[in-house]
Amino acid sequence: MHSIVPETPLEGGLLGRVQFWFACFFAIGWTGVVCGGLFYQFALWEYPCPLCLVQRMFMLLAATGAAYIVRTALSDGAVTGRDYMTGWGLALVALIAGSFASWRQTMLHVLPGAKGYGSEVLGLHLYVWAWILFQVSVVAIGVVLAYAHTTADRAIPATGPGWYRTVGLFALWFLGLVIAVNLVAVFLEEGLHWFLPDDPGRYEFFHDIGILD
Repeated sequence: MHSIVPETPLEGGLLGRVQFWFACFFAIGWTGVVCGGLFYQFALWEYPCPLCLVQRMFMLLAATGAAYIVRTALSDGAVTGRDYMTGWGLALVALIAGSFASWRQTMLHVLPGAKGYGSEVLGLHLYVWAWILFQVSVVAIGVVLAYAHTTADRAIPATGPGWYRTVGLFALWFLGLVIAVNLVAVFLEEGLHWFLPDDPGRYEFFHDIGILD
């Protein structure tokens, strides 16, 4: 079977390595944003609403798109144009959908006098910051896709020991761990119910088994 990875020796290239680091930063960055939401949930006892959880899921999906590119570089030592299209395409779909969810939540609290939902960070609610980050990320991916033909099939020293592999593996494991934690957090808040209340005020799972009122 013909491989999509070129059989000729791969050439090095600064832009290829830059795009690898960008994919790592992208995956770690969005995973870190979700960790911020988990901090507000467990440390400050702010229960995320259904729209908040939807935004988290799209954030993690966007990070998964970048993680696909990182994993390809770790296993093959290069990323083809097809792999770039797959990874960044998945991320774009997630970012656009997440942007709509955050915009929807913002519009629910846009009227004068509306208090909004949850705490503020630098004067803006978390869902507003989410909308801003979604938009910025769409632009960033548009830029890296414009150079994908230049960075494709370039040698990336990520298959052997070194910073490339260390950071790449960290990005993948960090994302996997936060996905698992988020699944547990959603289950504890929603319990065995089909729907989560619009304004949740407790962990339904603990309430269902009689631990909390």
